[in-house]
Amino acid sequence: MQPPRGANSHSLNLRHIEIFHEVYRAGSISAAARALNVSQPSVSKVLKHAEGRLGFPLFRLVKGRLAPTEEAHALFPDVDEIYGRIESLRETTRNLLSGGDAHLRVAMLPSLGLGVVPEVVAKFRHRHPGVSFTLQTLHNEDMLRALYERKSDLAIAYEPPRHPRLAHTRIGTGELVLLYRREHLPEAPPRLTIEAFPNQEMISLAGSGPVGALFATEVVQRSPGRAEGLVAQTYYIAAALVRHDAGVAIVDEFTGRANRGPELDFRPLQDAVTFGVYCIYLEDQPLSKSARAFVNALKVGIQDQQGA
Repeated sequence: MQPPRGANSHSLNLRHIEIFHEVYRAGSISAAARALNVSQPSVSKVLKHAEGRLGFPLFRLVKGRLAPTEEAHALFPDVDEIYGRIESLRETTRNLLSGGDAHLRVAMLPSLGLGVVPEVVAKFRHRHPGVSFTLQTLHNEDMLRALYERKSDLAIAYEPPRHPRLAHTRIGTGELVLLYRREHLPEAPPRLTIEAFPNQEMISLAGSGPVGALFATEVVQRSPGRAEGLVAQTYYIAAALVRHDAGVAIVDEFTGRANRGPELDFRPLQDAVTFGVYCIYLEDQPLSKSARAFVNALKVGIQDQQGA
């Protein structure tokens, strides 16, 4: 598509951004029109006007298909960020019209998604049926990116962020625990060391975020002669390996609690290794009334689970 002559501005308005964003993602004008519920001629007209404003084409026909130009590729990351903020604004507006911040988008570490957070969400929904949720499990870096891009309102993690755009509040603490098959130690004491399982392989959590770092610095250094034949990148995999009698694993206590059952049990370490649990959010987007209520519910839920 060639832009019309006489371009007199190099800026895009919000409609240009919306159309460009959808055409870039959808790969065709027809697909973008369907997604936006508008006509194809309308999409073509706005796109052509955007190219005129910019002074260069955003798409070209290549073998019968619409392909982004190099300029479009360069623009898209910024456009995607702006589009995310527009969607966040629309969501906030819808929530206000419905009588409050009625929808929360929550990202969490996989280990927290196994038990404690779903339990809190279920109880919260019974008390506040007007508040809906979108929940997703992400690893630490992806979770923070979801906040930057305004795809999540809250993130729940084990490490406070070191970024000027992010704020946090501590909602609890946790410990590293040793997860094992009950049959290997039926009468386990209140706390254990890895030496309690001399014939079991130790499953390493190297590369598993803050808990993996704690494992490496606080546990491995205490047992330098203990071989690590298995490395798990996630807590879920570590627990599955223990369930299949591949060894024992040192995991966070929330993974331990979620996997405790007839086959598996856990005990905190003899020398306690603790970590914080944090709720993280954008500094320039303070927590809504519903979000603050949910954060308080999380604090209570973590305490209740640990006291059970």
